[in-house]
Amino acid sequence: MGAGKTAVSEQLVKRLPQAVMLDGDWCWAMDPFVVNDATKAMVMDNIHHLLNAFIQAPDLINIVFCWVMDEQEIIDDVLGGLMLKNVQVVNVSLMPSAEKLKRNITADIHAGIRTADAIPKAIARLPKYTTVNSTKLDTTALVPAQTAAMISKLSH
Repeated sequence: MGAGKTAVSEQLVKRLPQAVMLDGDWCWAMDPFVVNDATKAMVMDNIHHLLNAFIQAPDLINIVFCWVMDEQEIIDDVLGGLMLKNVQVVNVSLMPSAEKLKRNITADIHAGIRTADAIPKAIARLPKYTTVNSTKLDTTALVPAQTAAMISKLSH
């Protein structure tokens, strides 16, 4: 929420050869936004379906998937539904400072993308990322293109 996942992913897909991007939030794009067991299962099924289709597509080499994955269970659920034979997974958590996160979300609020209640929610989630199995990338002083450049080097 506000760390720059989508912006970084958009840059990353431009840098990587034969790449495709899926933002997990696209699978939640519903109005009204309802979170319950049925919608959670539907979203995860959709993510699995799309990512597996990308994995099997012969013209794709790189798949960029971005989503809020601040709990290991979420990461495990996503990976557990994928056909990962001969697939290298690079799991990265973007770790901006709380102040940078607040600035990013404030800009989104002014652009009408988010509401003010997103700031405390996002800041409260930051410590959770330290517990997940991922490469932690401090993005406090980076713009999305710089972050994407760093991530693109992790898979080689």
